[in-house]
Amino acid sequence: MKIAHADVLVTSPGRNFVTLRITTDDGVTGLGDATLNGRELAVVSYLRDHVAPLLVGRDAHQIEDTWQYLYRGAYWRRGPVTMTAIAAVDVALWDIKAKVAGLPLYQLLGGASRTGALAYGHASGFDLEALFDSIREHLALGYRAVRIQTGVPGLDQVYGVATSTGIGQRYDYEPAQPRAYPSEEEWDTRAYLRHLPSVFEAVRNEFGPELPLLHDGHHRMTPIQAAQLGKALEPYDLFWLEDCTPAENPEALRPVRQHTTTPLAIGEIFNSVVDYRTLIGEQLIDYVRSAITHAGGITAMRRLLDFAAQYQIKSGMHGPTDVSPVGMAAALHLDLAIHNFGIQEYMRHSPATLEVFRTSYTFSGGLLHPGNNPGIGVDYDEDAAARFPYEPAYLPVSRLTDGTVHDW
Repeated sequence: MKIAHADVLVTSPGRNFVTLRITTDDGVTGLGDATLNGRELAVVSYLRDHVAPLLVGRDAHQIEDTWQYLYRGAYWRRGPVTMTAIAAVDVALWDIKAKVAGLPLYQLLGGASRTGALAYGHASGFDLEALFDSIREHLALGYRAVRIQTGVPGLDQVYGVATSTGIGQRYDYEPAQPRAYPSEEEWDTRAYLRHLPSVFEAVRNEFGPELPLLHDGHHRMTPIQAAQLGKALEPYDLFWLEDCTPAENPEALRPVRQHTTTPLAIGEIFNSVVDYRTLIGEQLIDYVRSAITHAGGITAMRRLLDFAAQYQIKSGMHGPTDVSPVGMAAALHLDLAIHNFGIQEYMRHSPATLEVFRTSYTFSGGLLHPGNNPGIGVDYDEDAAARFPYEPAYLPVSRLTDGTVHDW
């Protein structure tokens, strides 16, 4: 079964998405998510100009060989653009293989290991009243775990906190905004460290000890600051503290691990198993945060999570709205199949997005399920997609109060 076409599709139903559609010579199609938030067109060029011409005529069933061909054959390995492009090809080929087999993808990955994947949502608010309202909204929607992001006194904008809400309106946080240049946000780590423990104390007092609570530090602390925060949050029994410090230097997690028992999650900006060797080998983290979309696809993520399983480290795959429904569906099939599943991030996509991407996955009782349609269970509506042309959009840039560029 030969690959006849590889088409790169760009649409912006409220935010930008890049999708690779591979078509075989007998008309079977497969979809892969190629969205890299804020750098979408770099992946478009990589796919259209370099990868797509290499795919035509290849056997669509040879997924492993194609993965190695694109990874090793380019000589320039890894990096977010390369690995996102490879991921799109990989997921599209798995979609095709499962459709030909007439099975949902998770059946080809070994079958279901659970009835569904526990999901967490994003609750946020600049003050406690707004935060509590957001938590209640998520609980009413069926979430059984929530990420807590809060405003910080003295700062006008804070990562993860929705800036507006209203009756009957979705309460979401979307950092990438259509504009010619990135916005800039002010940040004060010490003010954040002073404020955050009191927020978790209030949330626990209001919602009790059973609700799993998560928090994202978004790479903004030094190792010793991260250790201080992890220790300060121990009384509130977090499910995890995410991205407490930049992990390009994995040894930075050693002092954090030495000083706190708060579970740690790392890796949404990682794109290869190589990034994790020290973190997993020394058991410096508890959850792997990479996305199938950015870390080389199902083939690569399965290898990474099998490696993590040897150290009792679990999955916590990245799943905000900058992972398209194609990427989300692929993640859910792997979530269902692997043994060391932990939790799945889940932000609901907009109605416009779901007009373009017709999905079969479901959310019920706090659990996600990929559905039982053959393949990954997502169809792409080109007519709907054409109504939403690409718009340049950027993630913000963070500066400290003295003007120094900081980790956003």
